Amino acid sequence: MPTITTGFLEKPIFKIVSDVAERRGVKAFVIGGYVRDCFLGRPCNDVDIVVEGSGIDFAEAVGEATGKAVSYFKNFGTAMMRYQGDEVEFVGARKESYRRESRKPIVENGTLEDDQLRRDFTINAMAFSLQKDSYGELVDPFGGIRDLAAGIIRTPLEPDTTYSDDPLRMLRAIRFAAKLSTPEMEFRIVPESLEAMRRMSDRLSILSKERIAEELNKMLVTARPSMAFRLMDEAGLLDHVLPQLSALKGVETIDGRGHKENFSHTLAVLDNVAAAEAEGIAAGRLRDYTPELDGNGFVESVRTEPDVWLRWAALLHDIGKPASKRYEPGTGWTFHGHEVIGAKMVPRIFQGLMLPLNEKMKYVQKLVRLHLRPIALVDDEVTDSAVRRLLFEAGNDIDDLMLLCNADITSKNPAKVARIKHNFELVKQKMVEVEARDSIRNFKNPITGEYVMEVYGIGPGKPIGVLKEYVKEAILDGVIGNDFEEADRLMREKASEMGLVPVK
Repeated sequence: MPTITTGFLEKPIFKIVSDVAERRGVKAFVIGGYVRDCFLGRPCNDVDIVVEGSGIDFAEAVGEATGKAVSYFKNFGTAMMRYQGDEVEFVGARKESYRRESRKPIVENGTLEDDQLRRDFTINAMAFSLQKDSYGELVDPFGGIRDLAAGIIRTPLEPDTTYSDDPLRMLRAIRFAAKLSTPEMEFRIVPESLEAMRRMSDRLSILSKERIAEELNKMLVTARPSMAFRLMDEAGLLDHVLPQLSALKGVETIDGRGHKENFSHTLAVLDNVAAAEAEGIAAGRLRDYTPELDGNGFVESVRTEPDVWLRWAALLHDIGKPASKRYEPGTGWTFHGHEVIGAKMVPRIFQGLMLPLNEKMKYVQKLVRLHLRPIALVDDEVTDSAVRRLLFEAGNDIDDLMLLCNADITSKNPAKVARIKHNFELVKQKMVEVEARDSIRNFKNPITGEYVMEVYGIGPGKPIGVLKEYVKEAILDGVIGNDFEEADRLMREKASEMGLVPVK
């Protein structure tokens, strides 16, 4: 068979692996995602090497040949090394069998053919030979190259077998369909696979929440994440993974009046965020902020990758609508307070998926809670006080909040969209002016509790909180400027009204 992979195996690591395999008298192959991405013309720095024999022993020999350190994972029979910017993983060819109650396989040594049979999809089962006499030849027993050209996600075995053995593959199929799709070609899951998913959706129950969340995170950072969630819904998986999102589906009609279909709207907003973020990253205008280790301010960096937590905020921004939905005669459907309800739901959703409950969750919760505030400024008069409060509450996340709010404009009325977007620009301009003058974004109260205790010779207690809150509200309302002298004067006036007498 002639070599058909010219240019795909130019990385020096492949020649080294080939030499080691010849010396040891074993067969080695490049397999999986690297092969797939070569044919798709996508860059890939994750290289999987499968060897007919011990993957760990082979990796040790490659480590000696390259002088690179190798990490061993003996429980999994794998090893990994980094070489010239690539992450190279080694595994021995194996065949697997499964118990119904677990996705952990029973593993035996096997051949390349056995190893390809255990792969999830035909497009991930292709391999390049690294043998001297067949270097670069494609080993493709299931027609993966044909499926790749046609944009098809298909399992090597019967889908019931593949998905029953490891139910995570159902989510992986959806993730790959979304990840690999382009404007020129949309990848499709074959009908028999979708039907198998519907039959076997309850098998997701044996998966850990962490593995499900990992797949969701990967779906969210694709170029068009809505595709993944629509496919999950079509395959009957969404109710098992994120029932709160399923609850947004459908339109209720009373007296001939219906409301917006919130599931479709949410997915449109999610795609809008993905597109706007991609544009912002390409232009270098999106920023990330990391708190300084000593707590003094933030380190600013240019965002170079999609922010999965911004995508979560888009996905969950209207999650409180089903609980807040009301029909009011003469008015129609309302969702008053859905942003507050949604913000309260975020910790439970994150906890249920074993997602982090730290500042990442708080960021999502904040954006869900505030996502109507800029719209309210657009609809009302844009006052300095309202802008100060928004800047204070959003802090360094104000730019992401404004991106989300712009993405939330999904009206089909061009005139309405143009009006709102014009007013949004006025709000942004006002924000720049207020921030330049008052430095509210990273607001720190000029009056600290320690200072109050020192001035009045008192210990911790309610008066300290009252004075600090009084000063903060005065700054946000524009009664005084955001500086120590004015804040100190106002604090002393209020403290005098409270009967406090300074000791110095």
